[in-house]
Amino acid sequence: MSEVRHLPVAPTRVERLAPGGEIEAHRHDDHQIVYAARGVLAISTTAGTWMAPGNRAIWVPAGTIHAHYAHGELELHLVGVPAHRNPLGLTDPTVLAVAPLLRELIMGYTAMPDDDRGAERARLHAVLLDRLRAAPHQPLHLPAPSSPLLRSVCDVLRTDPADGRTLDELGHQVGASSRTLSRLFRSDLGMTFPQWRTQLRLQVALVLLADGASVTTVARQCGWSSPSAFIDVFRRTFGHTPGAHALGS
Repeated sequence: MSEVRHLPVAPTRVERLAPGGEIEAHRHDDHQIVYAARGVLAISTTAGTWMAPGNRAIWVPAGTIHAHYAHGELELHLVGVPAHRNPLGLTDPTVLAVAPLLRELIMGYTAMPDDDRGAERARLHAVLLDRLRAAPHQPLHLPAPSSPLLRSVCDVLRTDPADGRTLDELGHQVGASSRTLSRLFRSDLGMTFPQWRTQLRLQVALVLLADGASVTTVARQCGWSSPSAFIDVFRRTFGHTPGAHALGS
């Protein structure tokens, strides 16, 4: 992220990106809600990656340097929120659950002209922020390690999410004890090794599903012992089955 565009105002609009498309690193002085009505959205910062399928949105605080990436055909709905209004009180990007009403509010609001200053648009914006306050936060963040030693382990797993080796076995490869690596996962990433690996596998699974891979293929490539084991973890995380996700439900 060497060249960062500065946008004083976070736009409110609908934008479409082809599979593999991206919006390069930028920041704006406003907060922004980013919602993908179609496809899977990934937002990356130096702190890690947040991903959102169709029933999730991502809150991007003002001033955050971030880039957007499209997995599948992406229909992106952007809602700018003035910096002096932070209904969530959040200072870091956060994935939020999008209930049907919040989805319709976002879709309706972004369909209106951005220069519309009418009372109807103002009321819609107020209700949208009210529903946003009630949206549960979702743990769909894959933090990026700062420790070079931990980065080596994470890079191995990013290359092959199906790698099922224990932390002790991975430690032998990078020259560190499992105790040292376990401590680094907690201190550097704020989660355990199994939690980080599951987050990684879920993010890769979202990308593969967006690209049209079958549930069986995704389960195998991401390291689950069986399709049913993958379906169980996916359902508990996202609230629906991976088959429904692939169909855009």
